[in-house]
Amino acid sequence: MFMRRLAGCRSAPRPPYGRYRAGFTLIELLVVIVIIGCMLSLAVFSMGSSGGGRELRGETERLASVIALLLEEATLDNREYGLQLRNDGYRVLAYDDTNGLWAPAPQTVDYRLPSWIRLDLQLEGAALKLPQVASQVDEDDEMPANAKLQPQLLLLSSGELSPFHLQLSDRRPAGQVYELVSDGFSLPQATAIQGRK
Repeated sequence: MFMRRLAGCRSAPRPPYGRYRAGFTLIELLVVIVIIGCMLSLAVFSMGSSGGGRELRGETERLASVIALLLEEATLDNREYGLQLRNDGYRVLAYDDTNGLWAPAPQTVDYRLPSWIRLDLQLEGAALKLPQVASQVDEDDEMPANAKLQPQLLLLSSGELSPFHLQLSDRRPAGQVYELVSDGFSLPQATAIQGRK
């Protein structure tokens, strides 16, 4: 009886084993193409458009973070801070109430920008010429060194800062331009400028 049931359940003969395993289906190919496309788009997105543009954006965001941190410290410490911008970088200054002079902020070092970055600063609509790096020969012996330190940007304990418009641009051909802008109350954000001047 068992054999009769097996005889009644016979199915159509199967084709040879290798016939269906010879290639990939269209669905499998499409899934692989979508996965490769996603991975390539992630790789391109993470690399950015160019190395110089990515580094310039990083420097602009770094400067925006320094300004935000200094403004927060100024309000917490009830102390006035300043940012002295030069053609090759910037330094953080703190106002010394006892001497009435600006001095380098404690536990800070001067930051040097890469030589291919150019800074352009405007305060209240007027463009400022950023000072060159002072050499030791230019220093006046009669005048204290701190008397020459004057910040262009003030970060006050009241939570305000100097209104400014600062551009960081790539000196190289076809370089990008980023800017930081503040009205005196809002923190600056790094934004890209489409057209070069």
